[in-house]
Amino acid sequence: MGFAQLVIGPAGSGKSTYCSGLYQHCETVGRRIHMVNLDPAAEHFSYPVSTDIRELISLDDVMEELGMGPNGGLIYCMEHLEDNLDDWLDEQLENYLDDDYLVFDCPGQIELFTHVPVLRNFVEYLKRKNFTVCAVYLLDSQFVSDVTKYISGCMASLSAMIQLELPHINILSKMDLVSNKKDVEDYLNPEAQVLLSQLNRQMAPRFHKLNKALAELVDDYNMVNFIPLDLRKESSIQYVLSNIDNCIQYGEDADVKVRDFIPEEDG
Repeated sequence: MGFAQLVIGPAGSGKSTYCSGLYQHCETVGRRIHMVNLDPAAEHFSYPVSTDIRELISLDDVMEELGMGPNGGLIYCMEHLEDNLDDWLDEQLENYLDDDYLVFDCPGQIELFTHVPVLRNFVEYLKRKNFTVCAVYLLDSQFVSDVTKYISGCMASLSAMIQLELPHINILSKMDLVSNKKDVEDYLNPEAQVLLSQLNRQMAPRFHKLNKALAELVDDYNMVNFIPLDLRKESSIQYVLSNIDNCIQYGEDADVKVRDFIPEEDG
């Protein structure tokens, strides 16, 4: 059995920075993980990449040869990856051991994890290869500075959760850039009535019924909550990693090693 994180989220949410911080943390504590780049438009990395989609296809080549724009070209690249799961990706996965831990750094194009089926099919392929996968959804903490942005972030996260059907961890990234932590902490586990009151104060009366439905959706299912991440703090990274490991039951199947002691003879 292998283990994997699928790191997703909007463009600019800090996915690659998270991957870099996670790799450095694991290196510090002596834990081995493998970083996999799934972004055909990526250029520079601050962590070693063990597998890179650009060896199969790159966005620059697609835009130059097919005359596509960046958005259409990226979708084309990901669909090309989907067509080569049984060939290129299968060959790449043969380089890893059964219990290896992979982190997939994904593109930030939001339709890839909300309604385009590419990543969903990619996840199903990993499951067939006996990987246990957790989706790690990053949202910029500065994006939840008010209730309307928070609701928008929740809906995007919920859409990805439904699309991918995976254990799901939501992370508020870039907490080190937040000047007033209290503004963000209020949205970590908010109450529906508080959300509704804030929405109604900011929006016209004709939206009140919609506001009530959205607030109840977030509250009733209790599926969307966020873990704050400050990459400056090792304890923050470890807390996030522990939550992810718990989702995919990483380490629970490890053999218990017992040291045999031979009693010393008297005299």
